[in-house]
Amino acid sequence: MEAMLTSTAVVALAEIGDKTQLLAILLATRFNRPLPIILGILVATLANHALAALLGASAAAFLDSPVFRYAIALSFIAMAAWTLIPDKFDDDDAPRHRSGAFLTTLVAFFLVEMGDKTQVATIALGAQYQDVWTVTAGTTLGMMIANVPAIFLGHALLKRIDLAKIRIGAAALFLVIGLWVLAQTAGWIP
Repeated sequence: MEAMLTSTAVVALAEIGDKTQLLAILLATRFNRPLPIILGILVATLANHALAALLGASAAAFLDSPVFRYAIALSFIAMAAWTLIPDKFDDDDAPRHRSGAFLTTLVAFFLVEMGDKTQVATIALGAQYQDVWTVTAGTTLGMMIANVPAIFLGHALLKRIDLAKIRIGAAALFLVIGLWVLAQTAGWIP
């Protein structure tokens, strides 16, 4: 249960103001068809995050050592710093919709998520918990929690929430997880 809740919270907070959330808003305004966009995000995230969690869990199984656990802790701390940097989405990066809303969203989200902070967080969570399915379910739920309202509320939502405060909260969560893993690996806490 801890893996699910942590994965959901980390990704939901990290996704707010992220380039994939901005992509969701852009797709919603271009297609004006929320259901195919939501389904495209769901399928793309499931595929992308399952691979990321599998990579993290596989690496952890092969590298189960204090050095690897320190690397995981430091990756969470680095994610805290990265989260403080606002993302932007240029119109040049916007997908051109020759296919339908679902296929465009599926491909765009899968590709834009590659190397994104939520994918890197999913790798780290997969390594931390070594539970591919629970981490994938949690991170996917976190993506949906952040993106579905963005699809329906779009620009109005972004005007009402303070993205800087959300980024600070997400960064704090990453930092706490990183410090907790660091302290656990060092033997300071059980």
